[in-house]
Amino acid sequence: MKINWNLSILFTAFLLLALTYWNYQNRVYDWDMPGYIGSVLEYDNSKSPDEIRTITYTSIEKEAFPIHYADLIGTSPRDIPRQFFKKNTQAFTEQLPYFQIKVGYNLVILLFYKLGATLPMSVLLVSLISYFISGLLFFFIVKLIFPEKYLIAVLLTFCAFILPPMTYMSRVSTPDMFIFQFILILIVGLLKKWNSWVMFFLLFTITFIRPDYITMTLTYLFSIFLFQYFKERKLDFKLIFQGIILLALYFVIMKFYHYPGWKDLFYDSFISRRPIMSAQPANFGLKEYLDIIYIKIIYFKKVTLSLAIMVSVIFWLSKDLWTRIISLLFVINVYIKFFFFPQSAALRFFFPFIFPVFIMMLYAISQKYNGFRLNKIQ
Repeated sequence: MKINWNLSILFTAFLLLALTYWNYQNRVYDWDMPGYIGSVLEYDNSKSPDEIRTITYTSIEKEAFPIHYADLIGTSPRDIPRQFFKKNTQAFTEQLPYFQIKVGYNLVILLFYKLGATLPMSVLLVSLISYFISGLLFFFIVKLIFPEKYLIAVLLTFCAFILPPMTYMSRVSTPDMFIFQFILILIVGLLKKWNSWVMFFLLFTITFIRPDYITMTLTYLFSIFLFQYFKERKLDFKLIFQGIILLALYFVIMKFYHYPGWKDLFYDSFISRRPIMSAQPANFGLKEYLDIIYIKIIYFKKVTLSLAIMVSVIFWLSKDLWTRIISLLFVINVYIKFFFFPQSAALRFFFPFIFPVFIMMLYAISQKYNGFRLNKIQ
């Protein structure tokens, strides 16, 4: 048994290493990269805004593939706001709060930079290493769900980690792959029945990395609160206290980095990207918002169908209330994310919530297959 385990994990690690190198070879220098590099350089108080902008773009130009760099600075295809960000310090600096609020992510980039990596490579390394770690975590999760089924664990890990959203997240300069590994750790904590304060530390870390995940961390606590109240008829006030701490963290980060707000983000992302944010207010009404949601949700039908199938399988195979609650928790967060940020063409924004539903479906199958039970949080 131990030999099979050692062989399977070594083989999986080799596959993941090969896939990580393949993703490195196909790395993408996208337009988010300047924002995160600029955010990291902001930690050095000795540099002026002009210097930060100049260093950001010159460091990327030295390493990026020409086609990527042309897209990044808005010359091919033509993109006026991106051209402004490269040439105008005010335009570039006003965009930084969108990126600075991902504090945990930026600190890890800074760590790689201090260890000797270049600025662009520091950003890319976070995604690539997170991809490898996430693969090992998923292999461990499958092993927990299907004990002794090592071949299933290897095959599922390989198939999952060659999915286009997964490989794409590993190649780009965004925190999606980095946060994904913490979502997987959260799943491990559920399966292994970790202490509630350990789970809270995970929720705190997730919020510190990506404050926009506050909806997920709070709905998670709310789910536990409801489960304990209706199932066990008790009120756990420490969950309320934990929620207050998470909200406080969120508002402190937003305030410290002068985050413009959801309305500005929505306007810049779906209505019109402003070259200089302070020169034009982000004005739009309910009608404009609903028109965009209507258009975007049509292109979200594949995600909706996939979630509907997985949830149906879970409810068909599992009668366990906690399994159903956790599954619905992640489904609900897919749509919370969508209604706040309906970028239906970019699956990476929703994948960290979609994939756990797939894991819960595997668990529901395992309940029928070998009687394994998901422990409840005490």
